[in-house]
Amino acid sequence: MEWFVDWLTRLLVEIMGQGEAATAWAPLMARWVATLMVVTLAVIADFAAKHWIIRFLRFCIRNSKTLWDDKLVERRLFQRLSHLAPIIILSNLLEHIWVDHPTALGIIDACSQIYIVVVIMLVVQSLLAAFHDVYQTFDWSKQVPIYSFIQAIKLIAYMVGGVFIIAKLMGKNPSVVFGSLGALTAVLMLVFKDSILGFAAGIHLTTNRMLSLGDWLEMPKYGADGDVIEIGLTTVKVQNFDKTITTLPTYTLISDAFRNWRGMTESAGRRIKRSILIDLQTIKFCDEALLQRLASIQLIAPYLQQKQRELEDFNQQCQADAASPANGRRLTNVGTFRAYMLAYLRRHPLINQDMTLLVRQLEPTAQGLPLQLYVFSADKRWEAYESIQSDLFDHFLAAMSEFDLRPYQAPSGADIRLGLGSQGAG
Repeated sequence: MEWFVDWLTRLLVEIMGQGEAATAWAPLMARWVATLMVVTLAVIADFAAKHWIIRFLRFCIRNSKTLWDDKLVERRLFQRLSHLAPIIILSNLLEHIWVDHPTALGIIDACSQIYIVVVIMLVVQSLLAAFHDVYQTFDWSKQVPIYSFIQAIKLIAYMVGGVFIIAKLMGKNPSVVFGSLGALTAVLMLVFKDSILGFAAGIHLTTNRMLSLGDWLEMPKYGADGDVIEIGLTTVKVQNFDKTITTLPTYTLISDAFRNWRGMTESAGRRIKRSILIDLQTIKFCDEALLQRLASIQLIAPYLQQKQRELEDFNQQCQADAASPANGRRLTNVGTFRAYMLAYLRRHPLINQDMTLLVRQLEPTAQGLPLQLYVFSADKRWEAYESIQSDLFDHFLAAMSEFDLRPYQAPSGADIRLGLGSQGAG
């Protein structure tokens, strides 16, 4: 290129004559003509890289069986790499054209390096995005999300690239600029506080498997109740069940408490824990008429026979006086109903029989006696779970009258009007 510039200079001097003006202007004109030719060559190289080389690469990738190269195309890695073609030509040829002009060489060198740094930053971004896309195709990617780490690497790359660009614009050595950042550590800690806290929280969440993509997260303090769709460097996005998106700072998942329903989704069943409140005034001993009526219920007929024989033997041994049902042991309607509920649950095909299954009495309250179901549905899907739960309590509430029991219900306005009306009629 230096030879070409010298040759072009001599040619221009011959054309313009041997005067002082020709001798003064010919070298400058030769350099600008050579620069224009180099720029034209760079444009041709850019066109060739984008339209020929990239098309050939895409053709080869489409016919390959691997997945990762398709992701590189989707993330435009080769498109961004093609930007290096013109700058390689410009930076390598222009410095030979303007070799005798230090100022021009400094500008060319600074602009070329800044351009290359920007392209490298874009290439790193594409590489990381493609790597993340490929990583998400594996099954364990949901248990060990790496999006926060990808963001952290991007942030570091942007910071290094930004410092390098600033150093070039200031005409300083990048190592000097990096060394001077030590004095700005406190400022950087303040500016990037959320990123630093989020990065530390992301490492803690990932290494301890506290949270994964797709987990059902419940955090009432922030109004989050739904599926985790993104775990980032500074934020975690939760899609609530009403399809709204709640964005949480990542470090709040370490500083505050949250509920992760992953254990339920990975288990063999989903818990049903709900109570029926029984009116205390309807609880009584079972008389003969009630026992004869209950004997027709197939689920508890064997229970009643076995229980009656057991109580008769016990009362005979204790010589309990049958004049009062309070003497000895007697069947009660609430105990028999509890046995019926348990037998019904053990026969139900949608209740997981291998997990905890019980019906228990809780402490009586002003609203009555709670009979609580503590079982697990075999189907964990939300719709099926709610349907199973509703069917169970529909049945139990309707069956209570067979045991002369009544559920507790606070008096409504209609009950009060009915009571006042009966008093008036009396």
